Amino acid sequence: MLELPESAVLAEQLIETLMGKVITSVTCNAHPHGFAWYSGDPALYHDKLAGKKITGALAYGGRPEIWAENMRVSFCDGVQVRYLSGGEERPRKHQLLMEFSDESALYGSVRMYGGIFAFEEGHNDDDYYYHLAKEKPSPYTDAFDAVYFDSLLKNVSRSMRVKAFLATEQRIPGFGNGVLQDTLWNASLHPKSKLEALTDKQMEALFTGVKTTLTHMRDGGGRDTERDIFGRPGGYMTRLSSLTWKKPCPRCGAVIIREAYLGGNIYYCPVCQPIRA
Repeated sequence: MLELPESAVLAEQLIETLMGKVITSVTCNAHPHGFAWYSGDPALYHDKLAGKKITGALAYGGRPEIWAENMRVSFCDGVQVRYLSGGEERPRKHQLLMEFSDESALYGSVRMYGGIFAFEEGHNDDDYYYHLAKEKPSPYTDAFDAVYFDSLLKNVSRSMRVKAFLATEQRIPGFGNGVLQDTLWNASLHPKSKLEALTDKQMEALFTGVKTTLTHMRDGGGRDTERDIFGRPGGYMTRLSSLTWKKPCPRCGAVIIREAYLGGNIYYCPVCQPIRA
């Protein structure tokens, strides 16, 4: 799933790879997907985008976005975005195929669910989560400091569990279940621990874990569980993920545990991350 570090990496790659290219054709929904979302009629994406030049890209939370002059193409959730050179074969199944004047292309395919939105800048007022991601400070900025983090804590019940606080309701746009695992391992906190059970020192470790873990993930080229626009896995080696389940904890050697919790799997070390409830 697209989360903060991968979105940041994809945005940088999109700038480096697509800047100045002119869109010649756009095909949407070539392989219909019941959980692929579009803004308006996907059949109109060609008319909206053809002839536009790529002028930039940026990431808002977990949403990388392409700028095509006055138009925006935003990707969210489970969209795989891939770049193809002129000689590469185009996929038969996709939810978006954008061709450029130099015969290169970009395509998007939805896994479980995901959104591909094309709109004129400033004309997507009904997209609540998009605006939330633009308005809230990113953990990659200085504005996301200890004072701001404390303000998020003050607006939730102290009986809330740590996972619910960090990875639900988009309190931190783009922070999802994927990046949660290593963040809490670095902070030595269990996903089910209650906020009220944490000491001041543990709260400080939680804030530091968010900032430093996300930075390491981004600077490493994204997590190794995800892929970039060239199909390469990220260079950040996850400590806790589907790739490390049942393996020894990198810190103490105990076997990493996986269990279902709050709509997704959690991974944790039972020794390094004792539950505090």
